[in-house]
Amino acid sequence: MRGVVLEGARARCVDDLEIRPPGPGEVLVGIRAAGLCHSDLSVIDGTIPFPRPVVLGHEGAGVVEAVGDGVVHVVPGDHVALSTIANCGACPQCARGRPTMCPRAVGRPEQPFTRRGEPLYNFAANSAFAERTLVKAVQATPVPRSVPLTSAALIGCAVLTGVGAVLNRARVGQGESVVVLGAGGVGLNVLQGARIAGAAPVVAVDANPGREALARQFGATHFVTAAPGGSGADTVAAVTEILPEGAEHTFECVGSTALVRQAVDLLGRRGQAVLLGMPPSGAEAVFLPAALFLDKSILGCRYGSSRPSRDIALYADLYRQGRLLLDELVTRTYPVEEFEAAADDAHHGRVARAVLTF
Repeated sequence: MRGVVLEGARARCVDDLEIRPPGPGEVLVGIRAAGLCHSDLSVIDGTIPFPRPVVLGHEGAGVVEAVGDGVVHVVPGDHVALSTIANCGACPQCARGRPTMCPRAVGRPEQPFTRRGEPLYNFAANSAFAERTLVKAVQATPVPRSVPLTSAALIGCAVLTGVGAVLNRARVGQGESVVVLGAGGVGLNVLQGARIAGAAPVVAVDANPGREALARQFGATHFVTAAPGGSGADTVAAVTEILPEGAEHTFECVGSTALVRQAVDLLGRRGQAVLLGMPPSGAEAVFLPAALFLDKSILGCRYGSSRPSRDIALYADLYRQGRLLLDELVTRTYPVEEFEAAADDAHHGRVARAVLTF
């Protein structure tokens, strides 16, 4: 079985993986497509610490091949999009409708794979960069066959994170102003979440001026080019010309502590900054506490504060209505054997989303 394995410092495609059959409450999925997310690159470069060897990938969609005892909501042949939240469904957080806060859904890797007799970890309870993967039943949400699996795959991370941050965490209202720092895969979905919410104006900020057309397609009403290595004050000044009273909502989508400062500096009265990017685990951000005294807030956000089984179905329906863009996110598809080329393109910002296919 093919899959992308990270051993030591190198990730590469191998063809001798094995996976065990599904146990009670588990689903075996034949992966057809998997988005290459920046988080996968962050595991490779060590920004996200993770045990190795590990089968990478966490943004996938495919076809159910087998189910374990007790699984009734999907059957073999169903098309599913996968989430990374293997929540228990029984703890106080799950009971409050907060599956992303479930203690069992954070940092509990398992070892369903083997290679040459050696066990391998799964990543984000998912490991979508494999021909087949095992997930908990709660992670597999049916999607209509009319949704291409190359597009459905992206719902499971970029869309849940970006759109969810707008609708679930920030609860952006109609006519409220939004600034999005970073117009990559997550940032584009924040932009279209803002569009769906009826926000205005919506300002996209990115160092790559070539992303302006795509940012506007997804929902930006304005675009500001931030010069690489340039002064954050220049960016703040350019955005302030558009929003002289400050923004009601800012979203940091890169994982840069300098951009965290900008997200705070751009807020208006009662504004809130939502942090989505993943900086190194020990990184510290600096901002002026006095800047928060006008009822401003800084909000963390895990996985768009989503309820995946509900939200994946919702976003698939919005796609079918033409309100949610998915196909447009897929810049290029790559056979899984071309993982290293896809990773290089993603690392250098040549694609909004690279999608591996099987």
